[in-house]
Amino acid sequence: MKRRKIVVAAGFCVSFFLGTLMNLLFIPGFEHHQNHPDRVHRLYRAQQQQQQQQQQQQQERLADDMRLQIGNSAAAPAAAVAAVEGNLEATTTSQRQADLQQQIQERYEEVLRYRRHQASWTGAGDPVRPLERRRLMDLAQRHSWDSNRGAEKPGGRLSHLASLHSQPQRDVAPNPGSGNSTRPLGCSSIDNVSSVQYLGSGYTKAVYKVVLNSSLSVALKCVDFGGHDMENCVKKYGSVEDCYRLASFKIVKEMTLMERLQHPNVLKLYGYCYQDSSEVADTVTAITELGSPLEMIQLLQTSWEERFRICLSLARLLHYLAHSPLGSVTLLDFRPRQFVLVQGELKVTDLDDASPGESTCSGPEDCIMEFPARTFTLPCHQGHCLGISEKRNLYNAYRFFFTYLLPHSAPPTLRPLLDKIVNATGELIWGVDETLVHLENVLHLYKTGLYLQNSTQMHRTGGYTRVPNASIAGENYRCWPSYQHESCLLSVFSVREAIDVCESHAQCRAFVMTNQTTWTGHQLVFFKTGSASLSPSPGKIVYLRLSG
Repeated sequence: MKRRKIVVAAGFCVSFFLGTLMNLLFIPGFEHHQNHPDRVHRLYRAQQQQQQQQQQQQQERLADDMRLQIGNSAAAPAAAVAAVEGNLEATTTSQRQADLQQQIQERYEEVLRYRRHQASWTGAGDPVRPLERRRLMDLAQRHSWDSNRGAEKPGGRLSHLASLHSQPQRDVAPNPGSGNSTRPLGCSSIDNVSSVQYLGSGYTKAVYKVVLNSSLSVALKCVDFGGHDMENCVKKYGSVEDCYRLASFKIVKEMTLMERLQHPNVLKLYGYCYQDSSEVADTVTAITELGSPLEMIQLLQTSWEERFRICLSLARLLHYLAHSPLGSVTLLDFRPRQFVLVQGELKVTDLDDASPGESTCSGPEDCIMEFPARTFTLPCHQGHCLGISEKRNLYNAYRFFFTYLLPHSAPPTLRPLLDKIVNATGELIWGVDETLVHLENVLHLYKTGLYLQNSTQMHRTGGYTRVPNASIAGENYRCWPSYQHESCLLSVFSVREAIDVCESHAQCRAFVMTNQTTWTGHQLVFFKTGSASLSPSPGKIVYLRLSG
């Protein structure tokens, strides 16, 4: 029984196995659902991959679109910024051009204001021909913006002067009604200059010494292409021609003021020339009187009489500027370098920073003058600072000249008067008029010998032997201040003063009265240690000291 059940179960198993095998082998065409799960998963994965690829492509397209949009959105502002920057640059350039032209116009109008005043020709010297209005208009109105030339580095100072004689030149005929007996100098006058010497330059101008016709030495003033004024302007505005025009009006202004301010202590204008250079068309060159620059250290070593002459010249100049045809004129750039000496006379040479008229004000707080050591407040009268121009000039004269040159080594009887002048100008107690009156009084006392009347010095010697038409070649000693460094050469009013000087020097045993006089009429005298080299010399007189 048990065996039968086992056999039946085994048969059933075999049958099931055979049936299953037959289904697998002989019923192709029909696939049971459970027979392709991997294929379903493969299809799903393929669909997923396709969907993922499509999604990735879409994402890539979206990303590309976004990048394109971002790129376009970034490019648009960049283009806009570039356009704005271009507009700003163009606007800035235009504004700079307008600013430069405005400055040129203002300087041009300033010159015209000075020219509208009628000059009163009371000064010494022959007035030169009036400056041409047409040339002023040419300088003011020519517009040429040349950035390429503006970027070039101009040549040295001498290159511009050299080009003056190789370019077209245009002389200006003298004014027929001026009454000049001597033809003013012009372009033809500087065709054949010789001995060209560079003297120096300032903020705007370069100055050269030249010799005309191998006889007359003059100064030529022109715009310094390598100067601070031109370099800064070209760097900012980029136009050599317009920057030159702006700078050249300083020279034109200076020439105009030289025409209007005719005075012995204002440098003479001999003429001028308009001509082309290698860098700029229609340049202007002023031809002026030649002077020697002031060297304060050397001035301190000169005689008191020469130093007094400089101070008196300056006071006369300031008096004239306070009452000039243009009104009260102030020298804004007041330094020794703005003056020169011409045969011992002080003359102002730099007038491009001169300013006619008083400063406007609404109260005393607008009339403050500040100097390194002092500050002054002047009254405001009818909208103008009362006397500010002449007082500024006067205080500058005190601090640069009077305090150093006036009192030292002056005749003892004149020192109290000179000290009073120095103190009064240093405190601005006096104006220019009073200062000049006191200096002229000192000159009168000195020229007439009245300063010697109070001399109480007693002669320590029994007398001197007078030897006419004689001189002493050697026997020199040094004294201070002397007209010559290697000897003792002083000026005296009379023989009496010469005796006083000789007796005040321990080494003096003789002196020689020369036949030369100074600007005050005083005689030049050599003081000697002895008379061993006594020799004949017509016109001179030797005084020999008999005993000591």
